[in-house]
Amino acid sequence: MPSPLGLVCLARTLSGLIRVDFQTGNRPIQVPHCWQQDPDMLRAALQQMQEYFAAQRQHFTLELAPRGTPFQQRVWRALQHIPFGSTLTYQALARQLGMPGAARAVGHANGRNPIAIVIPCHRLIGSDGRLRGYAGGLALKQRLLQHEGIDCDVLPRTSPRAIADSLRM
Repeated sequence: MPSPLGLVCLARTLSGLIRVDFQTGNRPIQVPHCWQQDPDMLRAALQQMQEYFAAQRQHFTLELAPRGTPFQQRVWRALQHIPFGSTLTYQALARQLGMPGAARAVGHANGRNPIAIVIPCHRLIGSDGRLRGYAGGLALKQRLLQHEGIDCDVLPRTSPRAIADSLRM
């Protein structure tokens, strides 16, 4: 699908959405020959992505089926609790997961997120308040945060307690 930030590849199975990838930046996806184009299967995802880019959606309500290790799955679930327009540090997320020394592992799991935007990996920042890695490149990460109303010169952080509370739900 076209977006204000470039082409985005969406893919799903009967279980749910498995990929949302920008086709620019560091990790464009090569579409496997076995994939079939089926707009009906992607109708809800396309609509919600369009609403996000039109500033009409802040939270996604899609069936997700990302493939990853149990630890990656745990990180990706936690990312979904970082509110629109907020950021959190890798270290704070690691603490919320009960693994205070695992900020680097959280960063690696975050970098393997196959469902960009919907699982908002762009909302994680470094402990120093600076933007750190993003599969689509830091410029794209900055544009996503700015789209959400975040001034990247003064990055707001979500209270780690607020994330902990939402993870218990």
